[in-house]
Amino acid sequence: MGRVRNKTVKRAARKIVEDYYGKLTLDFQTNKRLVDEVAIIQTKKLRNRIAGYTTHLMVRIQRRPVKGISLKLQEEERERRMDFIPDKSLLDQPTARVDYDTYGMVQHISNFHAMDKLSGPKRTQPVVAAPAPAAVSA
Repeated sequence: MGRVRNKTVKRAARKIVEDYYGKLTLDFQTNKRLVDEVAIIQTKKLRNRIAGYTTHLMVRIQRRPVKGISLKLQEEERERRMDFIPDKSLLDQPTARVDYDTYGMVQHISNFHAMDKLSGPKRTQPVVAAPAPAAVSA
């Protein structure tokens, strides 16, 4: 198992990633120099820990959005997904086919609730299970 990073390291690294995302890379040495330039850090050990966690966050961001980090790129991608309009609506698809047992359960439920106004599904032949193999006795 790895070492536990304290709150100071995580908070500083997240702030640096948000502010300097364009300059950061997946390389620890490059990130270490950037952290040294943009932040006033008292010790070399703390600088290296922050740079290491920054590199770790950059690798995670490459895979998927990271919780707690608000990047312009992530927000734009999220908005693009929200604004996506499909060519064909799922509601325009033909109704689903339901076997007699399921249809009976829906009818039973609709007797208790105000679901009678819903259009009923198309009836099909009931699903027949394959016969169980005969038990072989020794």
